[in-house]
Amino acid sequence: MLSESIPTQIVLNPSAQMLGEFLLTDRPQPGSPVEVNGQLYTVLERRHCYQYRGGRYQLHKMALLVQTAHPDRNRWQGHWIIGNGQCKYNAQSELVRCAVNPLGSCQNCPSFEPASGTIRDGVSANPSC
Repeated sequence: MLSESIPTQIVLNPSAQMLGEFLLTDRPQPGSPVEVNGQLYTVLERRHCYQYRGGRYQLHKMALLVQTAHPDRNRWQGHWIIGNGQCKYNAQSELVRCAVNPLGSCQNCPSFEPASGTIRDGVSANPSC
């Protein structure tokens, strides 16, 4: 079954500048990348507008609130993150780099510590079963 195209407004955060309106067949989730006119953005929020037709509500259009994707963005263990995923302090997020150096570069960071094989709560990142 083919998904219908939904008119989608792309709005840049925090300036509220409209980047354009496009017909999208997919519905990008917050945190996922979206490309507009050759520039990569990260979806922060997705809003829906419904219209009542034929006795039911149908998705009429969407709005995506986006921010410019960070240039220091990397693919790490199956998802996108900012900075060096091998650092203990990396937030493993596409929106935040780390608690120690959120705005700075990971390169030559004095707080860099190699990550251990465990996740913050002590559960092994590589379970055997």
